Amino acid sequence: MSVGIPETMRAWVVERPGPLEARPLRLVELPVPEPGHGELLVRVLACGVCRTDLHVTEGDLPVHRPRVVPGHEVVGEVVAVGPPAAHPDPRRPAADGKLGVGDRVGVAWLRHTCGVCAYCLCGAENLCPRSRYTGWDADGGYAEYTTVPGDFAYRLPDGYDDVDLAPLLCAGIIGYRALRRTSLPDGGRLGLYGFGGSAHLTAQVALAQGATLHVLTRGAAAQELALRLGASSARGAYDAPPGPLDGAVLFAPVGDLVPVAMRALDRGGVLAVAGIHLSDVPALVYETDLFYEKELRSVTSNTREDGRDLLAFAAAHRLDVDAHPYRLDRADQALADLKAGAFAGAAVLVP
Repeated sequence: MSVGIPETMRAWVVERPGPLEARPLRLVELPVPEPGHGELLVRVLACGVCRTDLHVTEGDLPVHRPRVVPGHEVVGEVVAVGPPAAHPDPRRPAADGKLGVGDRVGVAWLRHTCGVCAYCLCGAENLCPRSRYTGWDADGGYAEYTTVPGDFAYRLPDGYDDVDLAPLLCAGIIGYRALRRTSLPDGGRLGLYGFGGSAHLTAQVALAQGATLHVLTRGAAAQELALRLGASSARGAYDAPPGPLDGAVLFAPVGDLVPVAMRALDRGGVLAVAGIHLSDVPALVYETDLFYEKELRSVTSNTREDGRDLLAFAAAHRLDVDAHPYRLDRADQALADLKAGAFAGAAVLVP
């Protein structure tokens, strides 16, 4: 290991996936990872706490890597560079050019795609059957150090501190893709169901693009944040918005809200489901929920282009990130608070 890089680090591992009450996370000492071919070793400066981390920890998502270190909203400093990629593919575009020691970078959910399948070649790398993910297939950012393939690391915009940048790397990117999936017309009426780390960023993007925003969510704090950011209304998750919606995004992982949101859509409206996990969806009634060419769409991960576009937007439009810092050794509490809805916005771990 290079001079100045320790041999070991603190990290949280998912010892045995299960309910948070059973304490599935454990804080341990691990060797600092060696960057592989084409990889960067990153000293973690901040790591966002995402609902997907909760799904990995509690076993809602199947185990891909035993004792995985969660976390995929990482802001860090490159401290070492691995050997060149063994078999570089000239058809695979690099994420943000050559990155080196001292650069501040972002590490996000999407970590690897094959680059040669039909999906990758047509610009839909988020659908690559051989895709791999940070904090699920490989150790992530609930640690003092992590690695990232250089082609999947992001350069970060100036003007934000580390804590504010972290939620952009999944909450921001996924929300940005979900908003695109609604095909919202110019000046359209958008509904957001749930208003946490991702939704409060998506709201600001939509408002900057001229949308009229209605937020449907539980909790007075989340509703107050929505109104402060510019929403025209903020009501309960199961309430009807003031009028029909041209598009909606479901952020809450609650399948019962799908028919509620579908009924709120105007003719031709689109509901995009942003989460990687959703509880079972009840039966839809064709006449009230789907007729008149309403559409229900899912959102699967993101492309690197989505990430670049969101970060470019953040560089051009200052986003108000409602971040709640936690020390690294309180990651389990941060996840518990996320599950309980104890805060609006996003939690961020700071080593």
